[in-house]
Amino acid sequence: MRLEELKAWRKSERERLVAARQALDESAVAARRRAIDAHLERGFPGLRGTVLAFCWPIRNEYDARHLVRRLREAGATTALPVVVAPKSPLAFREWHPGVALAKGPLDIAYPVGSADVVPRVVLLPMNGWDAQGYRLGYGGGFFDRTLAALDPKPQVIGVTYEMARLPTIYPQAWDIPVDYLVTERGVYRRDTGELAFLGEPGPASALVSPVCYADERLLCGD
Repeated sequence: MRLEELKAWRKSERERLVAARQALDESAVAARRRAIDAHLERGFPGLRGTVLAFCWPIRNEYDARHLVRRLREAGATTALPVVVAPKSPLAFREWHPGVALAKGPLDIAYPVGSADVVPRVVLLPMNGWDAQGYRLGYGGGFFDRTLAALDPKPQVIGVTYEMARLPTIYPQAWDIPVDYLVTERGVYRRDTGELAFLGEPGPASALVSPVCYADERLLCGD
């Protein structure tokens, strides 16, 4: 597929997937949010003590604000991305209730006047996703540039819905896959270039394999 054809295809798929998500009623969105919250809390206990970046939700995306409130109470530092310039990596600023917000591109809220932080984990919303863990975003390329520039690179957990799955997004050299992906169904981990479904974390359902590898203490905790 030529680059111009790919851009047109991604634009069409993005519009289709966002429209389908926006058509969900309030109860369906809330049910998905509660399921994803539970999978993240049970599957990644290390989130309670890390520097965690998330995105202010738009257009019926997964709303991480309920989860990050509990994580902050447990000791986490939470942050939001900030667009500082076109075609440049994002910055991240600390956020908690009381920090002033302004509206940026796509009317996405960002913090004003709070300290810059370097996230160790990023919860990354996905308009679409494929079996290799690649993301269909909003087309600006901000997160791909940011993840390529951050050193050390944070662990990236995609958060999305099962209905957004695609056979492929036709990934290009600049596309960066997630390390994990969480939907209302459960947790996926990227192994050998593919997403492996691990199951639903929790005592009622054993995972196919541990969510985290042994050296990923920042996600699993000690």
